[in-house]
Amino acid sequence: MRADRRDALALIGGGFAVLSGRAYAQTAPALALTASRLTQGGWARGQASPGLALDLDGAPVRSDPTGLFLIAFDRDAKPAALITGKLDGRPVARLPLTISPRAWQIENVDTPLRPPAVPSEEFQRIRAGEIAQIAEARSHKIQSDGWRQQMIRPVPGRISGRFGAQRIYRGEPGSYHTGLDLAAATGTPILAPADGVVILAAETPFTLEGKLLMIDHGMGLSSALLHCSAHKVKRGDRVAQGQSVAEVGMTGRATGPHLHWGLRWGDARLDPLLFLPEAAM
Repeated sequence: MRADRRDALALIGGGFAVLSGRAYAQTAPALALTASRLTQGGWARGQASPGLALDLDGAPVRSDPTGLFLIAFDRDAKPAALITGKLDGRPVARLPLTISPRAWQIENVDTPLRPPAVPSEEFQRIRAGEIAQIAEARSHKIQSDGWRQQMIRPVPGRISGRFGAQRIYRGEPGSYHTGLDLAAATGTPILAPADGVVILAAETPFTLEGKLLMIDHGMGLSSALLHCSAHKVKRGDRVAQGQSVAEVGMTGRATGPHLHWGLRWGDARLDPLLFLPEAAM
């Protein structure tokens, strides 16, 4: 067998890359993580050779022209994940990852889980429109470098609700908390946690989220700031980290003034604490 057609096996960034053919016989494509919190609700940034088409467990992963990329892991992510890099549709690099499990805040309640009330036709109509607006806002690919930044707290308030917390009703799990709640007085300025572009600013309060403000930080990472009393920016505005973009309120379904800060990467729901310098598990 000719040397330039011989398969090679290379170790790259903790994973193995299978390389075939003349184009890959001498130089292995790069695929490695540069920073990470490899746990449920966490994230990782990495570097790949420019031109590699990446996927995470089969789902496409965006990268910039230099090969930088971001991935993240849902609250219920499985313990193993695989990043694959392809050239001309052929896998040329593989990076296996181990995702650490989390010990979530669980409250066991000695009452049965009540079935949800059947919503009225009017509520269903309104809610369907709200969900469609959120989906449309997330459907666009925004160019921003906010995803590269270490985030800051949108408000300095006390943590009143943690991501992933859940109640168990006589063995039957209820829905889990999908963001970080920060208690603060109505009117407290809300700061952009990272650079980005405003993709939704709901002036008419949504039924659940109230005056919802959404910021896309690039690479599919977006913040949702719920229950605002007022917005200081509009859709399409570019915002800088630390810029005042809204005010704390209790619009929508809220029992008191606070900010609910949600983070998503694609469909994965993430723990905002893991994006902060004082991250606590």
